[in-house]
Amino acid sequence: MAQELTGRTVAILAADGVEQVELVEPREALSEAGARVELVSLGEGPIQAMNGDIEPADRFDVDRQVSKVGVQDYDALVVPGGTINPDNLRSDADAVAFVRGFVDQGKPVAAICHGPWVLVEADVVRGRTVTSYPSLRTDIRNAGGTVVDEEVVTDQGITTSRNPGDLAAFNARIVREFAG
Repeated sequence: MAQELTGRTVAILAADGVEQVELVEPREALSEAGARVELVSLGEGPIQAMNGDIEPADRFDVDRQVSKVGVQDYDALVVPGGTINPDNLRSDADAVAFVRGFVDQGKPVAAICHGPWVLVEADVVRGRTVTSYPSLRTDIRNAGGTVVDEEVVTDQGITTSRNPGDLAAFNARIVREFAG
């Protein structure tokens, strides 16, 4: 297997309520491509993942707190969905600043499903084309973004996908984007 991400460190920013498959599958794809992947969250953890927003799934140990890391510690960022996870993240000033910092520094960012809510809060969708879970699309438009209904979209360093059904395309794209 190609190791196109060897030497790169990727943050996955997630909190309680993260959709398990949207955390696990991108982390596996990035690790298999050679990246060092760290789970960054609001507290010291662990965090509670969910299946379909309603069924508790596994708990995941947090590697680092968002208030104690900086954009300089990472080469790229992934924001998984689940409804509760991004709502928790967008309510935290450190998490929002962390996301905005990646975009300001031109580092690649990826978000799937409800994850783009954090991008909206960070005010980084303005002038970009993105996709998301359907219920976020009005928020994205109101924040100045253009919404399309496609399985994966990359625009100006931000990669987005609609839902867990898009994970294969999302994972392939983020590996390519993060390697670039």
